[in-house]
Amino acid sequence: MNQKIIICILVVLALIGGSVLFSGNSKEEETVKTNMGTLKEKSSMKNEVDTMTASDSYVAYSAEKVAMQKNADNVVLFFRASWCPTCRALDADIKANNIPESLTILDVDYDNSSELKRKYGVTYQHTLVQVDKDGNLIKKWSGSPTLLSLVSEIKK
Repeated sequence: MNQKIIICILVVLALIGGSVLFSGNSKEEETVKTNMGTLKEKSSMKNEVDTMTASDSYVAYSAEKVAMQKNADNVVLFFRASWCPTCRALDADIKANNIPESLTILDVDYDNSSELKRKYGVTYQHTLVQVDKDGNLIKKWSGSPTLLSLVSEIKK
């Protein structure tokens, strides 16, 4: 009788141990799959940025890019921080939608653009500044959560 109980206990322990070991492998596989998905997403995002750069509608800021704009008064500087959730949301919305041909949005690195922030009186991230071809301020605002709301703020 004692041997039967011991054998049953050993079988139960073996089953429990096997299921724990098997579920541990599943979690590792899930982690690998998640990491692969993240890598694919980053690669996809890089391709989107390359596409936008080619169209010159949403590109990194430079003074030369402001001066070269055909639609001189439809240039918006987007003071964006990578750590800012509302900035990331607007950035994603801009990338996901079609920017009007008459508009150019220049992405300004909020954390590394002290001189520009001082020039336009920008005191916090997620600030948008409409400028003319000479870089003169036309309008400044913040809080546009979408590309559509950003476009609606532009002074004609």
